[in-house]
Formats: sequence, structure tokens, C-alpha cells
Amino acid sequence: MPDPNPAALDFLLSRRSRPAKTLVPPVPNRDQLMPILTAAARSPDHGKLEPWRFIVVEGAAMARLAELAETRGAALGKSPEDTAKGRSQFDQGNLAVAVVESHKPSDKIPPIEQSYSAGAVCLALLNAALASGWGANWLSGWVSHDPVFRAQGLGLAPEERIAGFIHIGTEQSAPPERPRPDLGQIVQWVTE
Repeated sequence: MPDPNPAALDFLLSRRSRPAKTLVPPVPNRDQLMPILTAAARSPDHGKLEPWRFIVVEGAAMARLAELAETRGAALGKSPEDTAKGRSQFDQGNLAVAVVESHKPSDKIPPIEQSYSAGAVCLALLNAALASGWGANWLSGWVSHDPVFRAQGLGLAPEERIAGFIHIGTEQSAPPERPRPDLGQIVQWVTE
């Protein structure tokens, strides 16, 4: 019989992201953020390639990225609504961790598995922040996929991508529970 961890399972069964726009200061300081980043770095990583890294965005860098999102939205011909949405995650945010997907050459580990690992890091980072008592949200959007935004805003190399921005702060208000998947519709049992 396995040795269960009921507190961890209860957390996972009740975890809920917090809308980024509801996160306010204070945000975790560097000492408080390090265990969260450490937990995220323990994510599954086939081949131990570490095909991801973190960029912590705080303070004036948030305002700079908001301005860049507006500039890039206009240059890309985005609608005013899409441009505002791209900008708002930085305007309204106080701290975000960019999880940078950075594939490593490997004959053994295909790029898709490295992408899965970066996604696992995003979820682990989100859950570690929530388990630490902070509010947190995983955002991406068009800014994450714009190579010019990635290069000018965060200094990413052309082959690097943003798996997500994990916004972390103090929860201002608890969101209502949302509908969850019906397991009867998504689980298939194979017995033979």
C-alpha cells in the first residue's frame, strides 16, 4: 500500500488559478521566490536536458513590457482590444516569471518532449506559488508568440519561446469555482 499525502492531494483537488488582474502587492521577494522556482525546476525532464529557464520580471520591467506590447500590437495590426489585452498583463501585473522554452540538441529526446517539460514547469511553478499562499496565474497570449517581443523584451534567442508568464502576487479576491471536466466523458479504461 502506498504512503499517501492527503494534504497534497487535497491541494491538487481544490487548486484554482487566480485571475492575474486580481493580484496585487505585496509580491514574493527573491528569498520567497527561490523555493517556488526550485519546486518548478523539479518537473519531469526526460534526459535531464533542462530545456527551459526562468526570467523573473519585476518593477520597471513590467512597465517596459507593457509599452512594448502596445508598440508590437500596432506594428502587427492587432485590434485595439487584442493590443490592450497583450499590454494589460504587464500593466496590471507586479511580478511575473517567464518560463522560457529552450530546446537542447538531442538524438534521444525529441523537441515535443522538451516542450512538454516546459509546460510541466509552468504548471509546477503555478502550483508551487499557490501552495506557498500566493495568488498565481499562467498567461501567454499573442505577446508570447511574437518573436520581436521575445527578442526585444526579454533578450530571447530566435529559437527560444515563451511557454508562459506565471504572474504571482497577493490574492485580492477569491474567484468563483468554475465547471470542471466530466470524467465520465474523458476517461477511457482499457482492460484487454
